[in-house]
Amino acid sequence: MTEPGWAAAHDSEAFACIAVVPPGLEEPAAQELSSLGASAVQPLRRAVRCRTDAATFYRLHLRARLPFRLLRELARFPCRGRDDLYWGVREAADWSHWLPSEASFRVDASGSLPGLNHSHYSALQVKNALVDWQREVWGRRSSVNLEDPDLALHLHLSPGRPGQLPQASLSVDGSGESLHRRGYRARLGLAPLKENLAAGLIALTGWDGSVPLLDPLCGSGTLLIEAACQALGRAPGLGRGFALQRWPDFDADLWRQEAEAAAALAQDRPLAPILGNEADPAVLEQARANAEAAGVAPWINWRGGDCRALEPPAGPGLVVCNPPYGERIGAGDSLKQLYADLGQMLKQRCGGWTLWLLSGNPELTGALRMKASRKVPVSNGGIDCRWLQYEIR
Repeated sequence: MTEPGWAAAHDSEAFACIAVVPPGLEEPAAQELSSLGASAVQPLRRAVRCRTDAATFYRLHLRARLPFRLLRELARFPCRGRDDLYWGVREAADWSHWLPSEASFRVDASGSLPGLNHSHYSALQVKNALVDWQREVWGRRSSVNLEDPDLALHLHLSPGRPGQLPQASLSVDGSGESLHRRGYRARLGLAPLKENLAAGLIALTGWDGSVPLLDPLCGSGTLLIEAACQALGRAPGLGRGFALQRWPDFDADLWRQEAEAAAALAQDRPLAPILGNEADPAVLEQARANAEAAGVAPWINWRGGDCRALEPPAGPGLVVCNPPYGERIGAGDSLKQLYADLGQMLKQRCGGWTLWLLSGNPELTGALRMKASRKVPVSNGGIDCRWLQYEIR
């Protein structure tokens, strides 16, 4: 449901937007975008399609917690091969507006079609179409800048629905650097969760700050920091720049209004106790530094030591946990014992609580000796995982 006071975008002002999101979090991402004013929201695979106007597009960049990137679609056209792609790109937009010859650009590509099954080649076709058009019109062309372009373009190729021609979608990337980089995590643990994945996992728990929150294996603290930021209304996009601020139609006044509205959401209100536990002193110090940089340090208590000796706050409450599962950290029988001891500790000291645990190894999760009541498939850095809910008894 759209937040009160926000009208749906008028069709004449609206444009298609594609949010690239973590696999498995398409539904909560769709709910988030809808709550921030997007319309015609449609979950896809690793993406959410919607419609926005400029104000909503700005708002999503400042306030949405789950996307990696937000793309503004310029055109969608049938594409049966490289010739269709070349001519479709030339006619996709007013390039005298979007890409003057003095502006630099970059093209990224995803998806494939027969004859266009290499992303580098597909991106090259887009680049050739644009610079050929510029040379014909102006006698000069833009330069390619892979690191910091004035305009970042994204091409996606898809086979289309049954009975339809293959499709090409050409978009401009409003985000620039990935939106999961909030700016507070200067130093990382060995296998940290990306911030937007952590935010999505917290959203699935429904935690709102009213009951205690505990992470017995907190690492660099991302789950707890994202939870606190969400409960305290800390907009994730404040304090960083975006590619859309360099677009030719960027509206500085409208951006300022949305940024001020996002900043006004922040609250310094009491929350139920938040406790993070980490055995490695160096990693625990990273968690403290990250919470300080995120502006939520006063709301999170950090404890060093073995999770087996952990004394939780008065509950019941919520336990969240991303224990090692042998892909990057830990191996063998020691991990099985960790899971077994974790399960025993929780059953002894957290009766009546709810546990949400990210599992990338079903064999290890079995050592908890607990039965999950809910299993949400997600991907963590390319590892097939499950966000598992347990009622602790």
